[in-house]
Amino acid sequence: MPLHEVSLSDRETVAEGTMAFHFTKPAGFTHQAGQSMLVTLVNPPETDAEGDSRTFTIASAPGEPDLMIATRVRDTSFKRVLRTAPLSTLLRMDGPNGQLVLHDDASRAAALIAGGIAITPFRAMVVDAAHRRLPHRLYLFYSNRRPQDGAFLPELQRLEEVNPSYRLIATMTAPQKSTRAWAGETGLVRRDMLERHLPDLRSPIYYFAGPPAMTMAMQQMLEEIGIDGQAMRSEEFYGY
Repeated sequence: MPLHEVSLSDRETVAEGTMAFHFTKPAGFTHQAGQSMLVTLVNPPETDAEGDSRTFTIASAPGEPDLMIATRVRDTSFKRVLRTAPLSTLLRMDGPNGQLVLHDDASRAAALIAGGIAITPFRAMVVDAAHRRLPHRLYLFYSNRRPQDGAFLPELQRLEEVNPSYRLIATMTAPQKSTRAWAGETGLVRRDMLERHLPDLRSPIYYFAGPPAMTMAMQQMLEEIGIDGQAMRSEEFYGY
């Protein structure tokens, strides 16, 4: 597993309770959109039983100048150190790893289904597709409780303007609990939602990522539709 030293270059809030962290990109480092890396704190000022390492999807596209991760902010030692460490703090990074990458055959559309912070691999894919002007048709179904919970939501909406082959279908499961108006889809990603937005349910390659219960539900739904296992690719996010 390749081992690199990186430094913390920036951090920002990308949704309510969610932050993105930017790291310098090592010389010669390459990855594919959707891959992940193991981030390790070096001599942190505090630690706990969960340890000093976490695996994160690389939320930045390969053509972007730095490496970015995004995570929900929980009260753990790892997250506290990451939130408060001075910029230029050094960390270790192992990677890239993972197989959740866009297929090569552009004649088949990609249906990307994300729950919450599991948007990170798909943010990388969508940005990469726009940067490289890939011909793939991309349909991104993005589920959150409220609009303010959707990491990168405004950016993902703007990308529709620059890539005519990409469509965002954002849905909110609890829009009534938000102070922001929401006129888009509501509820969980369901078969009828897919039917409204996909020209043909059986032609895309399906990618889905989220908590284990969500990925299990998506797999079951797609199996009931008749999607072959080879046309499904998934990744579980455990929310640490």
